[in-house]
Amino acid sequence: MKYLVKSIAILAITVLSVMRVHAQNARFVSEGSIEFEKKVNMYAKIKARISKDNESFMQQAFDQYKRTQPQFKTFKSKLNFSKTQSLFTPIAEDDDAKGSMFFGEDPSVNMKNTISTDFNSGMSSALKKIFEEQYLVKDSLRRINWKITDETREIAGYECRRANALVMDSIYVVAFYCDQIPVSGGPESFTGLPGMILGLALPHENTTWFATKVNDAAVTEKDLALTLPKKVKTVDNKGLKAALDMGMKDWGEYGKPIVKAAML
Repeated sequence: MKYLVKSIAILAITVLSVMRVHAQNARFVSEGSIEFEKKVNMYAKIKARISKDNESFMQQAFDQYKRTQPQFKTFKSKLNFSKTQSLFTPIAEDDDAKGSMFFGEDPSVNMKNTISTDFNSGMSSALKKIFEEQYLVKDSLRRINWKITDETREIAGYECRRANALVMDSIYVVAFYCDQIPVSGGPESFTGLPGMILGLALPHENTTWFATKVNDAAVTEKDLALTLPKKVKTVDNKGLKAALDMGMKDWGEYGKPIVKAAML
């Protein structure tokens, strides 16, 4: 009996020692860059647009799309970050100009936002191009009531914990954050967790963002600076919503997903 107790004690000490060593060796990243890959399930997106009013045209277009295009459309982006700031930017690719011949430039699919976030002030500046118009949306960071779970998964070599939330009253969000990167940032405008968001999914919007690579390197002020075009309309979130509602008042059901994507 004494031998068993002694053996258990030795085992417990060994496990604690190993855990302590791992904790001491864990590298915490406070600045660098993260490469993200966004995937949109185009089959699901297009199918959701088919209704009794348009099915004679849309079903044929959808069938043609499936014969010539892959199910998932992929976009790449980069997040530069420090302890106090981040800059999220799209990465242009050679096939961007070609689109997909169908839904290729629809903002509900391909909303290429550039977002500067200031964690100290709690403010963000988002450059959004919606068709031919460019808006600079300056407003406070969205407050998200995250619910952290016990589920974990590895993303880009980092162990991440899952959190769930509801934004804009109806959009379900699943995020995976890493506390080894103790910066409360993430892709697009999603923030507010005790670590960097490396994985993000909007299941009902058929869209995901996942980190493919984390670069642990110093960033400069230039890396975090938002470059503005010559012609841009400066608004807040309320102003953007009003402008889109006015501009798309005659678009019917087609305009609703575009407005939703722009407000995300």
